[in-house]
Amino acid sequence: MWIRCRELIYSSINPVKSPQDTSKEFQLKILIIGEPYAGKTSFITRYVHQKFSDMYRATVGVDFALKIVQWNADTVIKLQLWDIAGQERFADMTRIFYKDGVGACIVTDISNPASFEKVIAWKRDLDKKVTNPDGSSVPCILLANKCDLLNEEEMKSCDFMNDFCVKHKFISWFFTSAKDNLNIDKSMEFLLNEVRKVENKLIESL
Repeated sequence: MWIRCRELIYSSINPVKSPQDTSKEFQLKILIIGEPYAGKTSFITRYVHQKFSDMYRATVGVDFALKIVQWNADTVIKLQLWDIAGQERFADMTRIFYKDGVGACIVTDISNPASFEKVIAWKRDLDKKVTNPDGSSVPCILLANKCDLLNEEEMKSCDFMNDFCVKHKFISWFFTSAKDNLNIDKSMEFLLNEVRKVENKLIESL
């Protein structure tokens, strides 16, 4: 499904609320990017719908899903998750797809070395094409997905990930499994918390 970015309006800093409603409502666009077969769509489906399917369907261009998050007693987040195709033929379109993104997850199939090798390229592409209003990088986490396919020794061999994330400016990383529902909510809660911190700083600087 192709989404025309110009037809969608985002309010990432200014809350939207009715005159009678004292609660604050924010719209945030989060980018879900990475190589084909990394499990991006499965991650989103598990997070939004609490479902898992092992039937693979390639994303063509970009899909998006909406999740309403009750952040606290008086704050609601309308979260738009943009599932961006990993195929190289869509590489020139990522600048359009990234527009107005305030945070990102780079998803890699941790059981597939070829998938992990492309993580740096995705991070560089992201940092080049979307930034915060002050020019800083948007918060980005690395999701080591499909960890259910690893054995215990293989899991331990991923100790290098902490240094890798510091070097390449990921704010954190998580083992995730859409199949086993591992760290799906936890990773997104962490990312949203970091996005809100950035936006609060931007509001204070206005």
